[in-house]
Formats: sequence, C-alpha cells, structure tokens
Amino acid sequence: MNLQLYFAPGACSFVPHVALEAIKAAAGQDFEPKLVKLHKGEHQAPEYLAMNPNAQVPVLVVDGKPLAQIVAICDWLDRSFPQAMLLPSDSWGRAEAMSRLAWMNNTVHPTFTHIFRTEKFAQAEEAKNDVKAVAVAQFRGHLERIQQWILEGGLPLIHQAYGFTFLRWGGIAGIDPASLPKYREYVERLMQTPPFAAALERERIKLDTYKG
Repeated sequence: MNLQLYFAPGACSFVPHVALEAIKAAAGQDFEPKLVKLHKGEHQAPEYLAMNPNAQVPVLVVDGKPLAQIVAICDWLDRSFPQAMLLPSDSWGRAEAMSRLAWMNNTVHPTFTHIFRTEKFAQAEEAKNDVKAVAVAQFRGHLERIQQWILEGGLPLIHQAYGFTFLRWGGIAGIDPASLPKYREYVERLMQTPPFAAALERERIKLDTYKG
C-alpha cells in the first residue's frame, strides 16, 4: 500500500501525521510526507485543488486516491490498521471516541478559525475584535473541557494529537498553557513518545507559542 500525507507544519494535519507514525511503528506501514507551504499558496495550486477542492490540509492519498477531512482520514486509518490502537477497539468506546473527535473537529477547530482568521467573519476592525474576543473565551472553555477528559482517564492517540494541536493554538490565541497545568503536563509527556517526537521533528514545531 502506498500512503502519502499532505501536511503543513503546526496545522491540524499534525493529527494524522502522529497517527501514521504510530502505524509505522505498530504495523510496519510506511508513508511519504508531502509538505504543503500554505504561506506560499501551494494549497491553492490547481494540482492540489484537484485532490481537495476545499484547499485545506490534510489530504491522505491511498494508492493514488485522495481522502480529505480529519474525521474520515482517522476513521480509515483506525479501521485499516487496528494494531496501532488509534481508537478504542470495543464498539461503544469507539463510538464515544468518534463523538468526541467530531466535536473537536466541528466545534473546537472552527472556534480557533474565528480567532486566527477573523477576516472571514467580519469586515470592520471593531467587529473583528469582538469576534476574536468571543472566540477566545469559547476556545478557553473548550480547552478546559479537554483538560477534564484528561483528568478523567486520558485520551486515545488521535485525540492526544488533536489535544496537542489545540493547546499549541491556545498560545497563539493568547491563552497561557501554564494556566492549564494538567493539560500541559499531559501533552509534554506525549511529546516524548516516538510517534509525537517523529512528527514534531519533521514539522519543526514546539508546544509553547504563548507570547504573554
């Protein structure tokens, strides 16, 4: 099987990036990382839009067939490589994990978009500032909810990678990760594990983006 992952450093594509490193270790299935330089508009190139008309990362190409959207990609990876234990194996545990993954993707992620890309939601500067302020407060609440999940027993690997991404984005939003100590400690431990360490080294990113 030939797998290619189109990713951008620090983007949500970090989630399948970590998953593929775990699969490589557990199942011996390698993949080809394909860097997409968003700042150069490579996601808007015709050949990229042919794979993903949404002009987003990630895209997973499986034997020449492209698959977009994190939930779909992670579902396929888990079903195709169960030995990597990306999600719980029992049917109810997996359903609960997919429910949480969907919330992370359709609620937490778009909340950050309102912070990082306010121009998509308002034109006047005052309106942009209001959109951002509301979204930062909401994003903080989402991070606290994820921290509670961690305290209640931890997260599956896919959620761990998304959790890292969100805490890192929180720093960009002005949320000090030190204000979520259990979350930060958990993520810092994850960063020492081989799948995380390999993805972090390739993307050349760090957790702490807070500049307060």
